[in-house]
Amino acid sequence: MTDASLTALLSAIPLPALLVGRGERIIAANAKTAGLFGPSITGRHFITVIRQPAVLDAVESCLRDRQPQSTRYLDSRRGQETSYEVTCSYVDSPLGQGAVVCFQDMSKLETAELMRRDFVANVSHELRTPLTALIGFIETLRGPAREDTAARERFLEIMANEAGRMERLVKDLLSLSQVEGEARVRPTERVEVQGLMQSVRSALAPLAADAQVDLVLQTPETPVFVQGDPDQLRQVLTNLVENAIKYGGAGQVDVTLTPVTQMDELRGPGIALTITDHGPGIDEVHIPRLTERFYRVDSHRSREMGGTGLGLAIVKHIVNRHRGRMRISSRLGEGTSVRLSLPAE
Repeated sequence: MTDASLTALLSAIPLPALLVGRGERIIAANAKTAGLFGPSITGRHFITVIRQPAVLDAVESCLRDRQPQSTRYLDSRRGQETSYEVTCSYVDSPLGQGAVVCFQDMSKLETAELMRRDFVANVSHELRTPLTALIGFIETLRGPAREDTAARERFLEIMANEAGRMERLVKDLLSLSQVEGEARVRPTERVEVQGLMQSVRSALAPLAADAQVDLVLQTPETPVFVQGDPDQLRQVLTNLVENAIKYGGAGQVDVTLTPVTQMDELRGPGIALTITDHGPGIDEVHIPRLTERFYRVDSHRSREMGGTGLGLAIVKHIVNRHRGRMRISSRLGEGTSVRLSLPAE
């Protein structure tokens, strides 16, 4: 069989693949190998092309023993490390003889696995602290504080707070899981945005009063509608306004609704929903990571205020489900603004 025919055959493999002949030279390679080893590798000795000892040993063993081999190949020539699973399979047929070497990119799977481990570690850490506190107070109430009424009341209050913290965390985890599961299903209900804003302001009025914050809504007189899930949109607005109240300090929080005829980020008509506080602001180094799960600018303060570290991650996923965009901007000493761009109905 000609080299061109072998190359055409390897091109049917949806991975970088090459054929190393019995003479230890590459007798065919598909186009995808150019991204790994460059063009024109056919005819070269495989040692001069692959260069990594583990892969060389696997190819030599496959040629010698005619048994499948597998190993790893690490490519770092494009500015980042990419891990490949390498499989070597011996072929002996009229089409050709030698070892077919395939390279499967495992980076996405490894990244997903790393994210899973980090997620489990973060959840475990978040639950461990209140659980440790609860266990400690229960032991104290059973022992030294058994007859101490004042201590018992104080400890029970702390235990209730810690149990509430765990409940909020579990609730947010379930909410995040639900939103991620519905990510590809675009909501279809008709939602009036002004009514949603009024509902959120009423619900958060006691919190705003305690924090000495004035909630100011700025909306057009004409009703504005979007296509969405009213419960999820209420969750988004509640989360963002609540954050502005808690972390913006005493003063004013502005919630502004603006219809826009043509939004570049949405490539069509939409609405801009902006929540602005006038508090201490956030250092710009934190802004790109604010929507990461469990990321906090001030961990101690966030936990004291009942935050789970999942709120903005949930907001991001809900906004994405609604085919919208979210942008956070802030300056130290000048406050923080979150702008939601959502397609108009």
